[in-house]
Amino acid sequence: MRDKLTGILSEHLLECKLLATVGCLLVASIYGLRWRKRGHIRRIMEKERKRTEASMQFMKQAVEKFHKLNPGVDSGAILSLTLLELTEKLQDGSLSPECVLYSYVEKALEVNTSLNCVTEFLLDCEAQLKELREKEEKGPLYGVPVSIKEHVGYKDHSSTCGLVQYLDEVEEEDSVIVKVLKKQGAIVFARTNVPQALLCHETSNPIYGHTVNPHNRAKGASGSSGGEGALIGGGGSIFGIGTDIGGSIRLPSSSCGISGFKPTSNRVSYHGVRPCIDGMTAVGTCSGPIARDVDALVLSMKALLCDEMFRLDPSVPPIYFNEKIYSSTKPLRIGYYEEDGYFQPHPGMRRVLLQTKHLLEDAGHKLIPFKPPRVEFAYELFWKTLLGDKGETLADKFKNNIIDPNLEETARLCFMPNVVKRILSYILWPIYPRISSAIYSSLGARSVKLLWKDQIAMQEYQTEFLTEWRKLNLDVILCPMVGPAFNIGYPGRLTAPLSYTLLFNLLNYPAGVVPVGSVTAEDEEELKHYRGYSNDPWDKLYKKAVEGGVGLPLSVQCVALPHQDEQCLRLMKEVETLSGRRQERQ
Repeated sequence: MRDKLTGILSEHLLECKLLATVGCLLVASIYGLRWRKRGHIRRIMEKERKRTEASMQFMKQAVEKFHKLNPGVDSGAILSLTLLELTEKLQDGSLSPECVLYSYVEKALEVNTSLNCVTEFLLDCEAQLKELREKEEKGPLYGVPVSIKEHVGYKDHSSTCGLVQYLDEVEEEDSVIVKVLKKQGAIVFARTNVPQALLCHETSNPIYGHTVNPHNRAKGASGSSGGEGALIGGGGSIFGIGTDIGGSIRLPSSSCGISGFKPTSNRVSYHGVRPCIDGMTAVGTCSGPIARDVDALVLSMKALLCDEMFRLDPSVPPIYFNEKIYSSTKPLRIGYYEEDGYFQPHPGMRRVLLQTKHLLEDAGHKLIPFKPPRVEFAYELFWKTLLGDKGETLADKFKNNIIDPNLEETARLCFMPNVVKRILSYILWPIYPRISSAIYSSLGARSVKLLWKDQIAMQEYQTEFLTEWRKLNLDVILCPMVGPAFNIGYPGRLTAPLSYTLLFNLLNYPAGVVPVGSVTAEDEEELKHYRGYSNDPWDKLYKKAVEGGVGLPLSVQCVALPHQDEQCLRLMKEVETLSGRRQERQ
């Protein structure tokens, strides 16, 4: 009997050993496959880095060759010109497109060395120069070097969005906006860095690396058009094209101390630009200009809103730039708010907003307090709609990639089963209701019917907001921006402050930012006492994210109703002019 039991135990032990061996082999195989996969991804990325480095070396040689043949060119003087001054000199022939292009390429190479903002230089810019010489007609952007965000389609180049799987997908033709820029005489010379998958206000991805702020390298350039913001803010480009789905033009413009404009969705063509979430159309993404000043934004909008764009993309309504509205001197009725009731802004932001309010009042405009309705609801509705498929499309994009550290929390949320999100939201509700609600909003819709209900809720909110606007008979709104620039590593963990920007994507209102001041020592001292609205982990994280910001730029945000883009630009110009005069007096 004992021998029989011993035999049975031996058999079971052998089975257990076999199962353990198989289990170990299975685990080893899984990790081996993952290791091989990551190795393959790294090789692909290394190949791309070598290609982009080759483009930079080529342009360095081209710049050296140009200066040898043209030793008297004063690049500093060229770089100091505003876009209006530059276009005037290019049009009258007192400056050649070659001198301007190579001056900016040289500066862009220098800026990129310290900020890592350019993903590649476009080697066909020399061919563009040749074509420009052969044209009889000079467009409004004749000879102007322009940079573009990396996912704006460019023929024979891939639009990766910082994702490895798109490296081998080469664009067959230029996007409509690139075609229009070239038609109007611009020379597209560089493409600029983006966050992985575009959904982060920290510009970083495993392929091209991390972009830092031109004013302080310990700070980020924000995003998702962070490469554009850093390059233009650092002086390496005079005008560029970004895109915006939740603040992606306004955030880097504000962080880098320049101006940026998000038009009404579909006022400027988006055809040929790779989206961040394929198939999501409820929240409109748009293309728009980023530049040093508002005059440059206006000139670029005038150039873009032309017959060529309307011909190439018939889905864009043929609405030309309305000079009459932009140039009007009639006093404006301006609604304003110091905070949105969802996330408390930086102490310096409140200060510069009130300074701007007083300047506008002194200039004869009527400033009226305005309370944006239910911002918390709008914030949650934005994410609920954006991730209407429970984040599955976004999760698919992450699967075959090394996930950037700044996107780890976003990726984790996308991969997390809905049941876990519900439990987590339920647990957090009594302690941190704001965070609990935000997690719940990432659940998406459980059916097409519920998704449509969310879209109805969006339409109803748009009506509610417009009703409040109409009650006060407003022309435009002045409100805070997110800022100053965050310390590196914080944006991916902190999306709540984006309530100030994504609100106007949800509403589809044109919005722009204008730098009006900078963080003072007094602002920094006041920040030490910052508790926010809830003193919850988000408020504490924000305090750490923006500390050490003395001297960093602060901007205000200007907003108008849909398709009244010129009215928004008019307020931006007024703010820029009045703020500039105030700074001159100091």
